[in-house]
Amino acid sequence: MKLWDCFSTALQALLRNKLRSILTMLGILIGVAAVISVLSLGSAQAAIVEESFATLGANLIYVTPPELGISGVGAQTTLTLEDAQAIARHATFVDMVAPSVQTYAQVVAGGESLSNMIVAGVTPEAEAVDNYVVAQGSFITESDYRAKSRVAVLGSEVAKTLFGEMDAIGQSIRIGGRQFQVIGVLESRGAVFGLEDMRVYVPLSTFYTTLAASQAGSRGNSVNTISVRAKSSDVLEPARQEIIDILRNLHNLREGEGNDFRVISVASVAEQLTQVLGIIQYILAGIAGISLLVGGIGIMNIMLVSVTERIREIGLRKAVGAKRRDILVQFLIEAATLSLCGGAVGVGLGWIIVKIMSAIATNAGFPFTATLPIYAIALAAGVSIFIGLISGLYPAVRAARLDPIESLRHE
Repeated sequence: MKLWDCFSTALQALLRNKLRSILTMLGILIGVAAVISVLSLGSAQAAIVEESFATLGANLIYVTPPELGISGVGAQTTLTLEDAQAIARHATFVDMVAPSVQTYAQVVAGGESLSNMIVAGVTPEAEAVDNYVVAQGSFITESDYRAKSRVAVLGSEVAKTLFGEMDAIGQSIRIGGRQFQVIGVLESRGAVFGLEDMRVYVPLSTFYTTLAASQAGSRGNSVNTISVRAKSSDVLEPARQEIIDILRNLHNLREGEGNDFRVISVASVAEQLTQVLGIIQYILAGIAGISLLVGGIGIMNIMLVSVTERIREIGLRKAVGAKRRDILVQFLIEAATLSLCGGAVGVGLGWIIVKIMSAIATNAGFPFTATLPIYAIALAAGVSIFIGLISGLYPAVRAARLDPIESLRHE
């Protein structure tokens, strides 16, 4: 029996029982749609993370308090401006250093007011070290820093909230009750680092004198974070070790005593986050794949029913010369066709789900591009056919072993 004839016979058998075939395909359809959705959304999330970390730079290192991560807001910090200056002077693998300190304050412009906004005091080096891109105006300059000027650079969302479509450059705002002039607006940092779009940046020197005079401690002016740019991504680990050695010496930490700071690289954070997202993605895909197993059981059940219903047909085929392998191949192809049709519809449904979620996320302010990876389609097609063949194997073997004479006598 030719392969095409087997496909034709399989389709005719499935079309004779349309409702039963559709209900049988539902398990495979739902399972494939779930797997496609999970893999596609995971791929989109990984792309967002990769793009967002790329904006920070591969050779960026953060020095933070031990109990908090990159932001350091609200931490009981042991870091000081003098620590940052020491790193800049003595670390041979370091290119630039940008200390920063943050606090919460009310920001007012005209009739608009934003409460509990993060206001960051930064140095001019922050533009290059932290890869801030200025969309309008300019960033804080060396002259602004030395003169302790009351100037401010706004995150993209802050500017949009306070001024809408109006040009923010040159406008006056009040930060913690003190007047500042807007000199720049930053480009958006994307979905992962979108919180930075809701910050206001002022000169670090101005911050100490106007917004948080209490930041001065026994060891000097406190900072929450020290951003460090290594000379290249190849010397990240030597630069990190240099920073640790310099700070331990400054903080008079004895051998065996724990650090009162933390040194992390953006590359390591990105790698860890990608690994976590990958694990979560595969766990969700595994959970979604359970419905594929249920669908496979459904196919096996229906194929057994089909064999029982077509015993006389099988006997007649054998009587006119059909071999065991012909019957076996016929029922295997029928099961595979049933599974493959469900998988094909499942791929389409999964893609529709991803598009809908992309539209919802975009409307909510977290846009991402809906993608359908080729490997996801190949995986869905391969798994569908495999499940169809495995599920149809026992019914096909049972049909192939039927005695033709007993089959013809069957009522």
